[in-house]
This record gives sequence, structure tokens and C-alpha cells, in this order.
Amino acid sequence: MQAQFNDIPAAPRPIAPYSHSVLCGPFLFLTGQMPIDPVSNQWVRGDIGNQTLAVMANIKIVLAYSGFSMRNIVQCRVYLSRMDLYEAFNNAYESEFAMAQANLPARTCVAISGLAGGADVEIDAIAWKPLD
Repeated sequence: MQAQFNDIPAAPRPIAPYSHSVLCGPFLFLTGQMPIDPVSNQWVRGDIGNQTLAVMANIKIVLAYSGFSMRNIVQCRVYLSRMDLYEAFNNAYESEFAMAQANLPARTCVAISGLAGGADVEIDAIAWKPLD
């Protein structure tokens, strides 16, 4: 089995040397997505809800490129700039899975001292679907 490294034109341009995702067998590993508008490649600012929705939109772009959807996500790692954002983040995060009629994946959520570009949230994910 070979891994497929994906650089996705519709996703925000990488801000460092990495692939947007790597497809390996039935698993798709998504690089941490940031609140960056994929059209303008500008950072989305504002409250944590807006930033989270921007991150989730980028996750959907990366998933769709390889034929996956929100329903295929089995695990997320969430990085917040501060834990006092936790409740508002959760509201936006959960709404995206509800809209996709997807189960909530396993998740880790931590606060760290700083994220690229001064963002308040970054999310990476692992998705799975049966091989055809």
C-alpha cells in the first residue's frame, strides 16, 4: 500500500512545508486546519465561533478532495489559544457535525501557548472509510 500525499488547490495555501492530507489505505490524515479563508488566503479574525466555522469549512474541503465527508471523521485534535474559549468553541464545533448528520468523533482538546498567525483554534483530524 502506498500513501497518497495531497496538495489541494481549493484549500488555503500551506503556511509551512506539509501536505493538506495523506491518504493511507482506508485512513485520511488531515493536517491541522487553521481559520484561513481559502479564496483570499487571509486569516479569519473575530470570535472563536467564526474561527471554528472557518476551520471546519477547510476540513470539509480537504475531506471532499479524497471522497470523504464529515461522517468519516473518527478522531479530532483541537488546539485552543485559551481554555476560556472552550464553551463557545464547542457550540460551533458540535453544530457542524449536527448539520452533517455525523456522529461526534473521539477528540482531544488542549490549550497551548500560541498558534500560527495568532489564531485561536486549529483542528487536525483522522477520517476512515472502507476500501472499495
